[in-house]
Amino acid sequence: MARRYRQMENVMAYARIVSSADNYLHHISNGSFDVDADEPTSLGGQGKGFAPFDLYLASLAACTAITLRMYAQRKGWDLGEFHAELRSERDADGRFHVHRVLHASAELSDAQWQRLLEVVEKTPVTLVMREGARITSERGSAA
Repeated sequence: MARRYRQMENVMAYARIVSSADNYLHHISNGSFDVDADEPTSLGGQGKGFAPFDLYLASLAACTAITLRMYAQRKGWDLGEFHAELRSERDADGRFHVHRVLHASAELSDAQWQRLLEVVEKTPVTLVMREGARITSERGSAA
């Protein structure tokens, strides 16, 4: 089935996860790179990898940093070292909220920061996370 997904022309991304026999430790690959996912020990895992919501935030953080770096380069702006800190929480109504704090070591004007804050609201992953996604599932063949 992995090959079938890889061969589809409109596939933007691909991930395959394999469960080990070690509680919640799972190995994820996109075909080129690998990462481990696990739950913290407080939730019965081994704490040997990113928790699922850590991966969710990591995806948004990566898109944030890459998009803003691309934008700054096109504008000829020096960001210096850029980093973003993201955190998530649920509000009193149970709604999921993500907050980003952006940092750049280079001096940027208030106008430049304002533009970066506008651009970050339209990164591809930000938009998909806001709109939601249709998620489907099917039974595959035995591994």
